[in-house]
Amino acid sequence: MKRLLLVTIAMLAMSAATVFSQAKVELQQGDTMKSVLERNVGQVVDLRMKSGEKIGGKLEKVTDKLAHISQMTGAEFFDGVIDIDSIAAVAVRTKAK
Repeated sequence: MKRLLLVTIAMLAMSAATVFSQAKVELQQGDTMKSVLERNVGQVVDLRMKSGEKIGGKLEKVTDKLAHISQMTGAEFFDGVIDIDSIAAVAVRTKAK
C-alpha cells in the first residue's frame, strides 16, 4: 500500500512539473519586440534593457508603446511600466526547476 502511494505521488509530481513549465520561445517572420511580448503575456520574463539593466517579473499587458510588469523581481510589491523601445532582449523561462 505504501509503495502504491509513493508511486502515485511521484507520478503527480512529474505531471505537475510539465504543467508548470512554459512554452518554447518561437520566432516568426516579421516579429517585433511588441509581438514577442504579446505572445508571452502572463509569463514570468526577464527584460534586458538597452541600458544594460535587467528587469524581471510577470508580464501583464502590452500596448503599442508600453509593457506592464507585476511582481517585479526583487520588488515583489511593485509594478512597473516599461517603454518597449528601450528593451533589447526578452528571456522567458522555458523549463521548470
